[in-house]
Amino acid sequence: MPFGHDMQHSLGTVVELVNTSPSTGGEDRLATLTELQSFVEGRQVSGLGGLTARDLGQVRMIREAFYRVFTAADQPTAVRLLNGLLSETRITPRLTEHDGHPLHVHYFAPDATLAEHLAADCGVALAHLLVEDEWERLRTCAAPDCEHVFVDESRNRSRVYCDSRTCGNRMHVAAYRARRRA
Repeated sequence: MPFGHDMQHSLGTVVELVNTSPSTGGEDRLATLTELQSFVEGRQVSGLGGLTARDLGQVRMIREAFYRVFTAADQPTAVRLLNGLLSETRITPRLTEHDGHPLHVHYFAPDATLAEHLAADCGVALAHLLVEDEWERLRTCAAPDCEHVFVDESRNRSRVYCDSRTCGNRMHVAAYRARRRA
């Protein structure tokens, strides 16, 4: 499924956001304002003022809401959870060009907080997946020691690992070694 630049960026942002959560099997990588600032800079989130402890708390709450969407048992549950998240967000679609990016759509209100910004842009990107009946592209890594989420963008929906260079390679090497021992 080909995604436009803004949808790819929003899906990448929501995946990276969710994977900072201890719910994905690691430590909390959004525990401080410095870590939040690094996330914002790394994902090129624009149009923000200074970040506060309140921003950190709000972003951590929406991160867990997105995690529940990714790990929903079925599509109707994912739809219900995403609708709940979107209903609390002021969505104001507008076209914009900034920071060298081509024309794209922002869904957050111009004075939105970081949490509203992420909830609107990432939530709408996930909503488009659900509308296109692509819910099964929202995945959790199949490696037994990894719970990271990802969006399967493969043509035949066959991706099972969050990262082929780490989890995928590790699992393939383990399978090879097991075959060699047998």
